[in-house]
Amino acid sequence: MTEEFQNQDTPADVAVIHGTAIGSDNRNRPSYLSANTLTQELTSPSTLTEQVPKAEAERYFLEGPKSRSSEFVMMLRIWRDFLRGFRALHFVGPCVTVFGSARFRADHPFYDLARDVGRGLSELGFTVITGGGPGIMEAANRGAHESGGRSIGCNIRLPEEQQPNPYLDRHVTLRHFFVRKVLLIKYSYAFIAMPGGFGTMDEIFEALTLIQTRKIDQFPIVLFGKEYWQRLVELLEQMVTAKTIDPSDLKLLLITDSVAEAMRHLQRHAVEQFGLRRRKVTMRRLWLLRE
Repeated sequence: MTEEFQNQDTPADVAVIHGTAIGSDNRNRPSYLSANTLTQELTSPSTLTEQVPKAEAERYFLEGPKSRSSEFVMMLRIWRDFLRGFRALHFVGPCVTVFGSARFRADHPFYDLARDVGRGLSELGFTVITGGGPGIMEAANRGAHESGGRSIGCNIRLPEEQQPNPYLDRHVTLRHFFVRKVLLIKYSYAFIAMPGGFGTMDEIFEALTLIQTRKIDQFPIVLFGKEYWQRLVELLEQMVTAKTIDPSDLKLLLITDSVAEAMRHLQRHAVEQFGLRRRKVTMRRLWLLRE
């Protein structure tokens, strides 16, 4: 720094940077930055990021594809999951899917409620389909099985093995969650959500989204447990207020604690609405699919 610049033009708290000022015609005239500005520029995260070559910054987004052979094997496994599921469920008649937590034991009130729901669905003539595991799934299957109805499970292979519950007339064990969700929705004319966790929430909103976007018909959805689902109901009402969903998106959503009320809702909006009737079918097993 020269004394004449400091005395003539330079404020006391300003550092002098010799060089060409951007946009200046005088290449010998120094440019000025305040000390605070200079410090911020040198320590700014964006400045430090810009020093990293673009190829280096994006490298992790470009690596990772598997070999073609492994992708082909995965495709075959997905295909096999779908094929076995379609064959297993094509012959079971109109279903109602019951979602709910696997963590409720047989002495829990929600277990008894789900058991009554399974019994009520069976009396309407529906096949009860669940994820095939314990807890709420077992209770719904048990209610259907004990009342002489059909009870189906779409079990999932997990790191901690989930065994099919003992109240299934037929089940299929799948490798992929997304295949399982397709099957639980594809053959159902209504969806019942008992209290549950992340998986139950995922399944509820999957069904709601498909109905909203008209990928499936306007099938009824029943949430059991008014107190349990109260915050979710408030959130849905907030979505309507914010106009992120339409009021019509929720017109077939029933929140109740009454099995009788739920069965009347399904009788009107599923059985009568879609002209459902009972039928008797048989299925020939194929050893190739390990049936």
